[in-house]
Amino acid sequence: MIAWIVLLLILAVLFIGWGRRSRVATGVPSGDVLYSDTASWDRLARPLFSERLRLTGNPDYIVRHGREVIPVEVKSSPAPRGGPYEAHIYQVIAYCALIADKYRVRPSHGLIQYADEAFSVDYTPELERNLTRMLAEMRVAAVSLEVDRSHSQAARCSGCGFEYICEQSLA
Repeated sequence: MIAWIVLLLILAVLFIGWGRRSRVATGVPSGDVLYSDTASWDRLARPLFSERLRLTGNPDYIVRHGREVIPVEVKSSPAPRGGPYEAHIYQVIAYCALIADKYRVRPSHGLIQYADEAFSVDYTPELERNLTRMLAEMRVAAVSLEVDRSHSQAARCSGCGFEYICEQSLA
């Protein structure tokens, strides 16, 4: 009987260690995972939607840490020199706005976890205003179809949803 108890304790310690390593590998901070858009944890969650912003998004994770609700975006690439890309910053800011609308809790920040480094992005009123402005500009551009491409990478062009009608397509 004592041998079984010892065996169960050893297994429990191994599973706890495996769970911690898995969490560290994904970049998810400690806390309760409220939402996961990765099939490795559970079935895929429904996207978040904000009627106010007319925006839908799927953060990789949403973690409750104490009273905080934090979006986490995981990138498989190494961290860029000089900090996260602006597009990644606004992706996390959009997730913060979606969380504020859905959970009625304003996140103080979001996290971007690259393969080798994590960045915390403060959810400031200024960034929130910039996001709202960008969304409005994107809606106007989508209706008018007068958009200048902002890159010179054919691979990015081929993944764009407007490639089939874009006069500036690189693909």
